[in-house]
Amino acid sequence: MNKSENITWQNTKISKQDRQSYFGHKSAVLWFTGLSGSGKSTIAVEVEKQLFEHHLNTYVLDGDNIRFGLNSNLGFSAKDREENIRRIGEVSKLFVDAGTLTLTAFISPYRADRDRVRNILGDGEFIEVFVDTPIEVCEKRDVKHLYEKARRGEIKGFTGIDAPYERPQNPEITIDTSTQSLATSAQQIIDYLVEHKYIN
Repeated sequence: MNKSENITWQNTKISKQDRQSYFGHKSAVLWFTGLSGSGKSTIAVEVEKQLFEHHLNTYVLDGDNIRFGLNSNLGFSAKDREENIRRIGEVSKLFVDAGTLTLTAFISPYRADRDRVRNILGDGEFIEVFVDTPIEVCEKRDVKHLYEKARRGEIKGFTGIDAPYERPQNPEITIDTSTQSLATSAQQIIDYLVEHKYIN
């Protein structure tokens, strides 16, 4: 479907910078990527909690939650995965424009898709967080038995089994939840935000 030629971008009287000034911090996307079971959502939720407790404007966009609504019509083919991430990138940009420190937790297995989101957001507003947890650890945590089903062929196109995961080449943050605690992982991210002056 082609974009209508009868639409124009509407600017508001309140800028992104106005909102950042009001909230007292920069806005950006912390883009958590990694295998299923790596700990993406767990860490994102913990970081959101800590940011909120410090009265910062923050929100988590979780992969499963998004597929309940916005992306409920998408499957897990390479094409659908690409569209899933494209939509989240566009939604994330709106959140950043609204002055929100946004955390996204998606497998997002393809490097090109993640790079596309980085380009949508621009310099300094896309912070790639690679949750680099070994697949053996991810499988042990898998209470839904998805890896087991994938290995039996009951689930097709499962990342890490019969579909690829392309590791980030230069992520801003790398975390291995097999060797560090949730508290340490969350603090690593908070420290990054402070060091790079996203928050005070």
